[in-house]
Amino acid sequence: MAPIVDIQGLSKVYDDGFQALKGVDLAIEEGEILALLGPNGAGKTTLISTLCGITVPSGGTARVGGHDIQTGFREARAMIGLVPQEVALEPFEKVIKTVRFSRGLFGKSRDDAFIEKILKQLSLWDKRDNQIKELSGGMKRRVLIAKALCHEPRVLFLDEPTAGVDVELRRDMWEIVEGLRQSGVTIILTTHYIEEAEAIADRIAVINKGEILLVEKKADLMTRMGRKTLRIELAEPIDAVPDALSDDDLELTADGGTLVYTYETSAQRTGITRLLQRLSEAGLVMRDLQTTQSSLEEIFVDLVKEEAV
Repeated sequence: MAPIVDIQGLSKVYDDGFQALKGVDLAIEEGEILALLGPNGAGKTTLISTLCGITVPSGGTARVGGHDIQTGFREARAMIGLVPQEVALEPFEKVIKTVRFSRGLFGKSRDDAFIEKILKQLSLWDKRDNQIKELSGGMKRRVLIAKALCHEPRVLFLDEPTAGVDVELRRDMWEIVEGLRQSGVTIILTTHYIEEAEAIADRIAVINKGEILLVEKKADLMTRMGRKTLRIELAEPIDAVPDALSDDDLELTADGGTLVYTYETSAQRTGITRLLQRLSEAGLVMRDLQTTQSSLEEIFVDLVKEEAV
């Protein structure tokens, strides 16, 4: 089955010569959550703006639901819902009228039952007659999502949807996103909160300096590029790593009580069995062992650093 969003060689060069996108290739499958990660200025917002028709591409092609974003702009845009970074809402308008108006902009007939469903799904129904200015920051974010969903799009772009939102509301937003995915909506998420991508995304795309560095299933990426750390707590502290263990790439904590060993999860041999044997031979007694998995954030930082070198 063809991807619902199909991007091939997409580029964007601004009038001052700055190249924001450099031949981006990306295929997004229907019903998935794709997290688009990248540092500030990487090209995330430019890519979304181009797909949504806000910015005109300099080269390449992109199709949404089979419709070209330039030659079939209206059809492509009708399939897209966009939740922008900035909260730009009419402060004195009521919530329900704001959402109804957005539906009308896409030429959709009035459907009060559908609007009610969306507002209830986003916990906004009780606030439907409130003016926008009376809402909290988190509730305003929900209104933006309601506006993006009101014309029944098949693809939803969330550009930093939880920026400035507290932790509790952020987790509520994750549940909302998962609910949307279960209803069949394809979601492309940009975020600075990498734990957000780790919690809800099916696949990860990393962009830097206008280029896609990788696109991979989250679980596969963390298995392939992840590292584990083994912390060996000693029964008695030591002053330095014994010479007999100098080849094992061990680090000693400042208090001398713990040895730290890092290894690749994808390696055929971790070296742990050999290490523990050598520890015993060196006369070191273990009190405890603990392993930790590298996070998606650490993998992302390493990728961007490698690209910068």
